[in-house]
Amino acid sequence: MSTKLRARLYRPTPANMVFLARVLARGGLVAAPTETVYGLAADALNVKACKAIFKAKGRPATDPLIVHVDTVAQARTIAKLSPEALKVAKAFWPGPLTMVLPKQPGVPAIVTSGLTSVAVRMPAHPLFRRLIRLSGCPLAAPSANPFGYVSPTTAEHVKAGLGKRIQHILNGGASKIGIESTILDLRDPFHPALLRPGAISLKALQSVLGRRIISSLHKITPNEKALPAPGMLTCHYSPRTPIDLANKITQTRINEIPADEAVLLLVKPTYPTRNNVFWLTTKGGLPKAAHLLFAMLRQLDNGRWQKINAEVAPGRSALAMAINDRLSRASAK
Repeated sequence: MSTKLRARLYRPTPANMVFLARVLARGGLVAAPTETVYGLAADALNVKACKAIFKAKGRPATDPLIVHVDTVAQARTIAKLSPEALKVAKAFWPGPLTMVLPKQPGVPAIVTSGLTSVAVRMPAHPLFRRLIRLSGCPLAAPSANPFGYVSPTTAEHVKAGLGKRIQHILNGGASKIGIESTILDLRDPFHPALLRPGAISLKALQSVLGRRIISSLHKITPNEKALPAPGMLTCHYSPRTPIDLANKITQTRINEIPADEAVLLLVKPTYPTRNNVFWLTTKGGLPKAAHLLFAMLRQLDNGRWQKINAEVAPGRSALAMAINDRLSRASAK
């Protein structure tokens, strides 16, 4: 990888947006914000540009890319939308939902890892949508970080991880949700499956489709065949620091944890704590916890702790499932 590249952060001025869109249209890479996490974008129909994504991230060819579109009409050029897919699109697009669908012939094999299906999403972030419109092309965009590491939710996170591998980062502030999109498998619309939990709940999806959705959150190792969607590897979203998970970390347990190990709680405790104790929210609330999860994991990973002892989210809500899915994969040995 060349060390001559130095990433520049761009403010979202009209002139910068036009310039970055031209970079994309010419086959270049641009890291940009979505409402979930920052993505490393390229023209989804340009094989060379998509290869550059895999090279910059160190991403295996078996892990497909999500194609981002601005309209349902554009989605139809990428995927074959069944009546069920159109129902879901009407209910949840633009938003944090990806659908895996039969692909159209023009989608390059590198985008789909050679599969006959493609992952497609219409993001809600106005800056990313504007890049799609200005560039005139659908954008393939996995998370903008070295493969397997904690996903980036700010432009500075992208620069820290890929600053010597890419040149252009659009700074749109912190991602609002902070956790990647829900992924719904609709290759067979009569047997839908949840491949990755996110902010869109299983219950909401089932309500729109009017049928049961099976949960297919099995974990896959890197040497298995091509994945139907990203984010399904057993070990993923991982800091360098080892993570241990617990259902509930009590005050007694905190006092037993060595001072050189970090403790990550969901909610700020009401009792005095040591300086190795951190939390995601002060008053509770899973949206705030999800928003800060990846940023906090990065902070703790840079703190030279011997281990991170993390508390999982209670319940079976959409965000609880999403947070725990990310923590589970991040803690995989």
